[in-house]
Amino acid sequence: MARPRSVYVCSECGAQSPQWLGRCPGCGKFGTLTEEIAETAPEPSKKTAKRDRSANVRRPVPLSEVKEERFARVSSGIAELDTVLGGGIVPGSLVLVGGDPGIGKSTLLTEVSAHLSQKQKVLYVSAEESCSQVKMRCTRLGLSSSGLLLLNETCLEDIEDAIEEEKFVVIDSIQAVYTSELSSAAGSVAQVRECAGKLQRLAKSRGITFFIVGHVTKEGALAGPKVLEHIMDTVLYFEGEREENHKILRAYKNRFGSVQEVGVFEMTGEGIYGVSDYSGIFLSESRGEAAGSCVTPSETGNRCMMVEIQTLLSKTAYGLPRRMPLGIDYNKMVLLIAVLEKRCGMPFYNQDVYLNAMGGIRLNEPAVDLAVCAALASGYKNEPVDKDTAVFGEVGLTGEVRGVTFAEKRVNECVKMGFKSVVFPAKNFKSVKKFEDKIRLVPVQYVSQMIKALFPVSKTE
Repeated sequence: MARPRSVYVCSECGAQSPQWLGRCPGCGKFGTLTEEIAETAPEPSKKTAKRDRSANVRRPVPLSEVKEERFARVSSGIAELDTVLGGGIVPGSLVLVGGDPGIGKSTLLTEVSAHLSQKQKVLYVSAEESCSQVKMRCTRLGLSSSGLLLLNETCLEDIEDAIEEEKFVVIDSIQAVYTSELSSAAGSVAQVRECAGKLQRLAKSRGITFFIVGHVTKEGALAGPKVLEHIMDTVLYFEGEREENHKILRAYKNRFGSVQEVGVFEMTGEGIYGVSDYSGIFLSESRGEAAGSCVTPSETGNRCMMVEIQTLLSKTAYGLPRRMPLGIDYNKMVLLIAVLEKRCGMPFYNQDVYLNAMGGIRLNEPAVDLAVCAALASGYKNEPVDKDTAVFGEVGLTGEVRGVTFAEKRVNECVKMGFKSVVFPAKNFKSVKKFEDKIRLVPVQYVSQMIKALFPVSKTE
């Protein structure tokens, strides 16, 4: 079989060149030529081409006649991972796990492989570590299974030949795997794209589930072309500081579930474990003692978590005050500060504002607006918010507190966590009225009403 011919294609204008050039001859851009396989086929005769074309054409099928295929999800052995995946592993899917070096990607997939290998064979392809090194990790984690097969290989064609009856395959990592059909080095854009495409065809044709480890760049994005994420069925990111024990697994793409799900894991010397009790992660022990913090029930996917928002105000030493949020969108923070200045008479023009969502979680939903305003008002007035009070609601530019979704679920979570009062939008009062005997309900229509309810007697006034 002849080796496929490769060409170099410009990613900007699509111009082709038989060899690599630093500058594209078509558009003049530098460093845009990437290697691709040129598909060549013999020219068929007109009669043969007509017959082949008519034989391979797929006819449209009415929606009512399409048979629905139901997939039985498989548990990964880690409840938090199953939640992020949407209820378990879908057979024949491609799952990409990205994250910083040393964050715990290989550890997590090793534990998943060991659990799955108890019932069927699993192939763990380690392209960066030897089999003995993977064995050392399994020994440290206390994992042992005869159904877990190890392979140290980087050539994709040899990996494909090694797959026999395995229905679960782990590729660690995609940047270290190469195909012999391309002459470029492993990890290049062309290699990553071509290897991912072949793994996709292999997964869909043979019903094999692939877990693929992907490296990230210094900007935090997955290394390689963007088409790598388009090919995958599920894209997961492992986030968190390397020095911290708690890590967050977030779904950025999921064809079989919600992308709002978040999984919390704890890294220990014996392995990585899912955390079901978040009270010690997203809530501080000393909340309610110092000014500038407020607790809000945040809805992430199918779960509701109590998260503490902390603020710090300090007099600016420069002409332009600083605005530094962590876990909250910068533009959202600036908008809410403007609402407090205009509608509530709280000047922040001479204050540096620092905002942080506890535990490293990101709060993107509009229901946390009112809690951010409460934390900012607490810092400005230098009065703490009661530790048994939770706040949620969306804030408009007019200072109006708008209704939010899942209000009943949020209040129910406050009751379960032992909070005594909750400040929420007045428009959601009907849906949460049944909790009146369990928790004190404080409906508000404007941000100014929320401030008066939390700080009835201000020390600054």
